[in-house]
Amino acid sequence: MASVRVKEWTKEKLREIRNAESHSSYDSVIKTLLKDHKLAKYADEDSHTAIGESPQSQDTDSDKAFADLTVLAELTGSHDDVLFLWCPNCGNELVHLTVTQPIGLSVFEMECQRCLTHLDSQAIVAIELRYPIEQKMIEGQLQADLKSCVMDYWDRTLKAETTETVETEPSAARLVWQFDQYHKQFDWDWPTDIPTVSFVPGVTYSNTATDERIEAVEAITENRNAMDSYKIRRYTADGDVISDRLDSSTLVDWIVNRELVVTEQSIETTELTT
Repeated sequence: MASVRVKEWTKEKLREIRNAESHSSYDSVIKTLLKDHKLAKYADEDSHTAIGESPQSQDTDSDKAFADLTVLAELTGSHDDVLFLWCPNCGNELVHLTVTQPIGLSVFEMECQRCLTHLDSQAIVAIELRYPIEQKMIEGQLQADLKSCVMDYWDRTLKAETTETVETEPSAARLVWQFDQYHKQFDWDWPTDIPTVSFVPGVTYSNTATDERIEAVEAITENRNAMDSYKIRRYTADGDVISDRLDSSTLVDWIVNRELVVTEQSIETTELTT
């Protein structure tokens, strides 16, 4: 289990509540406070925030899909001093943290104890107290929100890359590789209305820049820390199917520039033109 360092005042408050309400563990205290939305009250008692000053919100990007769900890599602040970190793959709570403002957790790694996925700040979701976790769990919506939050972050992150060639921006190529690895590990179906961050064998894509349909057949390289090159099928406007190779640099360029969207999962083919 992960260990978390908390402030002394936090320990004292949790100890007082545990003794007063006869909780069996500190975890029970945290869950009760979350349910009743009282934890912010105790955090504010020792807050050094100036009178009239609003707490810093983690919703620093107006284009974010969720106000109270944020991928850890872009988290800069929160409404409260407590955050709950969740795995988007299986919907498991990883840990709860007491934090100080401004927040700086861009470098953070841990393994989910449920699905055993190794996660870093690009794929961990921070949930604030205002998000109705229990209600979402009852409605069966929590997992979908976690997934949508991560997909939205990956899409916005790649949109923010202003590259024309991957050689000039190796960080963009690294991001594409990382998002591709997570997407395949999570085994998510990518929506058709958002440009893809990954290239998955068996899936057919449309290149919005060329109006060309491209089916990913199989990887033909085994790069450990970079995108692979792929054997593909190109579907022409006149109905021909052409077997071809898509090199990794071109693939990364397409993904960074948000040119590939998912179409059909498979297309019947009867003849290959070489």
